[in-house]
Amino acid sequence: MTKEKQVIEEEIIEAPVQKETAASFAEEETPVVDTTKKRKSNASVAPDKFDWDAFERETDYGRPKEEIAADYDKTLSTIMEGEVVDGTVVAIGKREVIVNIGYKSEGVISINEFRYNPELAVGDKVEVYVETAEDKKGQLILSHKKARSFRSWDRVNEACEKDEIVKGYIKCRTKGGMIVDVFGIEAFLPGSQIDVKPIRDYDVFVNKTMEFKIVKINHEFRNVVVSHKALIEAELEAQKADIISKLEKGQVLEGTVKNITSYGVFVDLGGVDGLIHITDLSWGRINHPEEVVKLDEKINVVILDFDDTKKRIALGLKQLTPHPWDALDPNLKVGDKVSGKVVVLADYGAFVEIQPGVEGLIHVSEMSWSSHLRSAQDFLKVGDEVEAQILTLDREERKMSLGIKQLKEDPWATISEKYPVGSKHSAVVRNFTNFGVFVELEEGVDGLVHISDLSWTKKVKHPSEFTAIGEKLDVVVLEIDQENRRLSLGHKQLEENPWDVFETVFTVGSIHEGTIVSFNDKGATVALEYGIEGFAPAKALVKEDGTTAKAEEKLNFKVIEFNKSNKKIILSHSRIWEDIKREGEIKEKNERNAEAESTHKAVKKIKSNLEVTTLGDISALADLKSKMEANKE
Repeated sequence: MTKEKQVIEEEIIEAPVQKETAASFAEEETPVVDTTKKRKSNASVAPDKFDWDAFERETDYGRPKEEIAADYDKTLSTIMEGEVVDGTVVAIGKREVIVNIGYKSEGVISINEFRYNPELAVGDKVEVYVETAEDKKGQLILSHKKARSFRSWDRVNEACEKDEIVKGYIKCRTKGGMIVDVFGIEAFLPGSQIDVKPIRDYDVFVNKTMEFKIVKINHEFRNVVVSHKALIEAELEAQKADIISKLEKGQVLEGTVKNITSYGVFVDLGGVDGLIHITDLSWGRINHPEEVVKLDEKINVVILDFDDTKKRIALGLKQLTPHPWDALDPNLKVGDKVSGKVVVLADYGAFVEIQPGVEGLIHVSEMSWSSHLRSAQDFLKVGDEVEAQILTLDREERKMSLGIKQLKEDPWATISEKYPVGSKHSAVVRNFTNFGVFVELEEGVDGLVHISDLSWTKKVKHPSEFTAIGEKLDVVVLEIDQENRRLSLGHKQLEENPWDVFETVFTVGSIHEGTIVSFNDKGATVALEYGIEGFAPAKALVKEDGTTAKAEEKLNFKVIEFNKSNKKIILSHSRIWEDIKREGEIKEKNERNAEAESTHKAVKKIKSNLEVTTLGDISALADLKSKMEANKE
């Protein structure tokens, strides 16, 4: 029943009193008497048979209807469309909520707008937005959702500034967290801020109303971040301080495995978390903490250390069991043989687990008798079962060194018998140096072939020119140094020295065909027959036509010098044509000399003959002259 109808019915009940008043005026004014009669007939009927049309035409006991309406309006609240007002919940149905804002009619709001507040009850004060004061049907249209949105940012900012606790409705799950309705604004709840412990199933929180703290507001993008964890942490902080104040090193506590990472395990000690590092989980080596503990498992742990300021607690699990070194056989000593499994490999060696928590190191130098060090991966791999000999044992430091080469006979102990000087063997090329090749005769027995002992005929600049790593090379033992574990080997000694033969072939002055194979600043290397090489200086490469010989060109060369000790042959192409030219010049000179000599002899004969004739003539002339001088006297 509306207020308007209630007021009208009250006026109808009071009509008899008003009838007497009207009757007092009937004696003087007849028209009024007629009106009173009509009102009387209306007043005497039941409310359901009341003539409303007649009532509309009447003046309500001497007062105009407009005045009555004005008085009635004064009893109602003044509202304006578009404003936010407070209302009272008067009824809650399955689909709607009835709210009274003091207006002539109540407003109906969908119950979906109150999903965030499942505890809504009759009598609660709520904010509503007046959409329409009176629609075509005379209905008051309200919205709680719009009212919340209208004031939401002011309330959110206020709650953030005052650090207030707010209620929010978790609408749905999203990537990385949840979407929460706070004052009508969609806020983000990160997964890490739901609880102090990791949440595995976010879906259980959907459609729940929880308390939150606003931790961040981005005014530019109108983003809000809330946290439920902050409320829990605030409660736990006092508990943590109390728990930590009672902690002692060495104390054993029961906890629950809260989280497992690659580096350790987080344990809930009842309000405070501690970390068991992976190295403190087991005396033996493990690859991952999951090998030892499981999630949500209850375990006993010992407190190793804690930090009051940072609230960090270091826990241990292995410390609750005896150290394996304490259980090691007391009779075990240096020289004994042990067996175990390779658990860790490094370039410098391998760690072998003798028993859980007891490991020994096999250095790479103790894996083979060879002096040529290699990587441990060349001998062993993780998981290998090996047998080794104890080299050192320190129970106090809990260290042990092992060796596997000691289980084999040292090949250098009988090196002279097995590899005597002059014996021939097949070896494997292991490494190169600038001065030679390191070869392996057997495991543990290495030797050096000097670069000068690789070939009789070829001048090797680097061993890689002659052989390759991994190839087999025939060698002969030249020298043994057992004390220093050194073998001097040779390859060319497998053959007779060809230079003894070359000495008779490549005599000085002999001419041989050769091919120029390479050049340098001083001259060229020439390949000769029998696989031997010689050297021709730059000036010895000039041909008769004045040009210089080129690579891969075949020419005749004359041996200028042969040095057997240094295995050196000096050649010259120019000397060939130069000698021919010189011989021609000498022959021509000799011919000229012979001709001159012949001419000289002829002239001499002629002169001789001439002298005889002349002398005779001279004698006669002398006589004649004497006679002439006598006559003058």
